[in-house]
Amino acid sequence: MSLASWFRWNEPPNRISQRSPTEMVVETLMMELSWQIKQAEKQQRERENEYRKIKTGVDYGWLVSYPKQSYDISPGERLQLEDMCTKIHPSYCGPVILRFRQVVAEYEPEAQEVSRLFRSVLQEAAEKIKEEEEAKKLAKQWNTKNRTSLSLTTFKSRSRISPFISDIKTISEDVERGTQPNRRVWSMPEFRNTK
Repeated sequence: MSLASWFRWNEPPNRISQRSPTEMVVETLMMELSWQIKQAEKQQRERENEYRKIKTGVDYGWLVSYPKQSYDISPGERLQLEDMCTKIHPSYCGPVILRFRQVVAEYEPEAQEVSRLFRSVLQEAAEKIKEEEEAKKLAKQWNTKNRTSLSLTTFKSRSRISPFISDIKTISEDVERGTQPNRRVWSMPEFRNTK
C-alpha cells in the first residue's frame, strides 16, 4: 500500500458533499422501491411454493431454480416516480419510507403492484407537504398583519378597566349604611387582573 493511497483513505469523502439533498432523497426512495419489489417477488415465490406443496403433498422447492431476471418498472414510470420523489422534502424522506413499508406490509402486494402503492404514498406525502406549506404561509401572513394588534390585545386581556361593575362601592352607599368610607379615591375606575 503506497503512502498516497493512505492519505486518500484519510480524506473525507467528497462525493457525498457534491450531491444535493434532493438527489439523495430520490436515490434513497428509489432504492427502497426496488428493495420492496424484490421482497414482494420473494414472498410471491414462497406463496407459490406453499401452494405447490399443499397441492402435491411433496416439497420440490429445493429443486426449483428461479430466473435471475426479476420484475422491473418501465423507464417511463421510473422517470415519473423519480420526478415525484423530487417534490419530497428531505425531512419527510424517513416518514415516507415508513409509510410505504406499512402499506406494503398491510396489502402484501404482487411485485407489479408495488410501484402503484409507492406512487400513492408519494402523492399522499406531497399533498401533506403542500397543506403544511400553505398553513405556514397563512400563519406567517396573519402574524405579520396582526403583530401590533396582538400586543394590544394581550395588554387588554391582562388588565380590564371595569367602571360599571356591580360591586364597586360608592360614597353614597357608605353614607346610607353609616360606615366610614375607605381611603380610596372614588372617581377612579377599578382595575382588575383577569387570568
